[in-house]
Amino acid sequence: MIEEEGVQGVGGFSLCYGFMQDVVKGKDGLAIVSNRTPDVKGVIHLLREPNETQALSNAAYGDRTWPKVINGESWTRHAISESVAAKESRDELISRLLAVLSTDTMPRQKENEQWDMYLNQLRHSIFIPAIGRDHLEEHKMPAHEIGDVVKNKAADATSGCYGTQKNIIVLCDREGKVTYFERTLYDGDAKPIEIGKGDRKFEYQIDGW
Repeated sequence: MIEEEGVQGVGGFSLCYGFMQDVVKGKDGLAIVSNRTPDVKGVIHLLREPNETQALSNAAYGDRTWPKVINGESWTRHAISESVAAKESRDELISRLLAVLSTDTMPRQKENEQWDMYLNQLRHSIFIPAIGRDHLEEHKMPAHEIGDVVKNKAADATSGCYGTQKNIIVLCDREGKVTYFERTLYDGDAKPIEIGKGDRKFEYQIDGW
């Protein structure tokens, strides 16, 4: 993909890939390719050693200026070590990790603070609360001489609701059994879903393990 210029002119993305067996056996681990990868030699490898915890957010991998990245690594390590010490079940570990994903340290938008400036605060919190729901409701106003003007405003990048919509946890054990857990927090209208009612869990075995 890199040699054939597959990452050139592509929007921002980070792809983590590899064989889980290589993580268990301590070989090449996993690798990250992004639109910033300059060449094959620039591919980043991680998880080559046991007990590594690595965080990746919307910034480039390795950017340590984002508090959510630093906190995410620390809190995840703590959750795992506490779960192991307590000899908890897989579901109990998932609950601990959900607590990490649900931690809201997002500074609240100040009065008259412009959206472009407030965007800088997104780097602080792992969980992003729903932002813009009030604005979304404006577009659902009943017919009204003035309200129609609001509803028919040209769509822009900041229209609608923004925030954490799902929590996803993927676990893989030493035998290659994968547990995929997904919790949906908001429906298509940006209305909160009762905790547990938006949960889905799948378990499967990696072939050729």
